[in-house]
Order: sequence, then C-alpha cells, then structure tokens
Amino acid sequence: MTANRSYLWLVWGLALVGTVLDLGSKYAVFARLNPGPGESGHYELIPGAFELLTQHTPYAWGADAGWLAPLRTLSSDYRPQVNKGAVFGLGGDFQNYANLLFALISLTAALAIVYWGTRPSTRQDRFLCASLGLILAGTLGNLYDRVVFHGVRDFLHWYYAFDWPVFNLADCCLVCGACLLLLQAFWAPAEEAGSGDWAEAREQQTVGSNP
Repeated sequence: MTANRSYLWLVWGLALVGTVLDLGSKYAVFARLNPGPGESGHYELIPGAFELLTQHTPYAWGADAGWLAPLRTLSSDYRPQVNKGAVFGLGGDFQNYANLLFALISLTAALAIVYWGTRPSTRQDRFLCASLGLILAGTLGNLYDRVVFHGVRDFLHWYYAFDWPVFNLADCCLVCGACLLLLQAFWAPAEEAGSGDWAEAREQQTVGSNP
C-alpha cells in the first residue's frame, strides 16, 4: 500500500504567496496613485469597466508613532483611506467597532484554518488544502491592515453595468477560497469525504483487536 500524500504545502504556499501579493499590491498602488488628501487616484485597467482607485486622508504623526510609522503610512502627510468593515465594505457603518470586531474574527479564523489544515484527513485533500490556503491568505492580508492601518486598504473597482464596492486581492482570495470550498462540498460524495476518517478508524480498530 502506498503512503498517503500530503498537500499541506498548498496551505502554506498559497497563504504565503497570496499574502505577499496582497500587501505588495496595496503598497505599490497606494504609493503610485497618491494625488493628495481628499482626492482620488485613478488608473484604468479596462476602460469603462475596471480601474485602480485610491484615496488618501491627512494624517499628522505624533511622538507615539515610533517604529510603526513607516509601516502605517506612505508619506509623512497622508495615509490611505481604509475600509473598517468586512469584505466589500460590509459593516463599515460601525467604523472602529467594526474594525476591531472583524480583526478578532480574522484572527480566530486564521487560527482555526491553521489547526484544520494540520489534521491528517485535511492534509490528504488537495482541493481542501488549496481552498484553506486561499482563505488564510485573504485573512492574513486584511488582518495586517486592520492591525496596522485600523482598516483595510481597497483599490480594485469594477463599475461596468453596476458599481461594485471597492475591494482588494485579499478579498479575491477569500471569495475564491470560499467558492472552492463550496464546490468541493457539493461535488464530493459524502462517502468519499468521510472515507479517510473511516479507513483510519477501521485500521485502528483492527490493530487494537490483534493480540
């Protein structure tokens, strides 16, 4: 019998790549499109349909900024305008309370995904590992923003046919990971989904019954 293959590398690999791409794109876009406080920066990716959109607000740094100052702003005068709510701006009306709540939810979700991803039955499922890796990437990317910027930096704007709320790559990772998780749940037969745990339990029972 061949040993069961582990796809745990998909969880950590996608989480690392997704988080780096998300944070890197946020810093690059907000640094490039920085017109001034209260103004919007635009760059058309698909004319009339899809654009990069940024906004900055005035921010005066005090003596308590310390070593976090270079991380929390792109210049000494302006900082990115952030979304304190959830994905696509949900819950933004609550402002600071929403940001704290979603930060705690993100931290809890990240810890749960790490635990879930290390289970033996999870490591052997490549699609489950891929979906968990994408969800973890989106969770970590937005969690970083909530801790450092007190809100999420959004810059992707779809406005063809309907005006979609501004989002970012972390949101894309979350949605893609959740969709992959749902597809797997609907497509995978119930007996196949539980076959790994059933086989493991039967093997342990067999071993325990031998003298």
